[in-house]
Amino acid sequence: MITTKPNGVLYIGIVDNIEESVKELKLKIYLKSFTARFNCDKLFYFEEFENGSEVGIREKRFKKWKREWKIKLIKEMNPSWPDLNDNWNLNYNSYRN
Repeated sequence: MITTKPNGVLYIGIVDNIEESVKELKLKIYLKSFTARFNCDKLFYFEEFENGSEVGIREKRFKKWKREWKIKLIKEMNPSWPDLNDNWNLNYNSYRN
């Protein structure tokens, strides 16, 4: 789950490469996307799956959840809400012209 800040706008999506996707979000590569328009660029929760069909099922379930359930799930994994990718040492230069 990506958001603007703790308890902010939530975005749920599926990605194949989380590191590349986070870079794109932080650099706002797709200016008209939901995440760019609402400034969602902080990763507070994620899950990894081996089976692609499980991912789609999980995403559909998440999107039906009440907001309070999503917040509770984030707080269980990430109680102080730090941006989980802060320590990944991502190279943002590969996106700059």
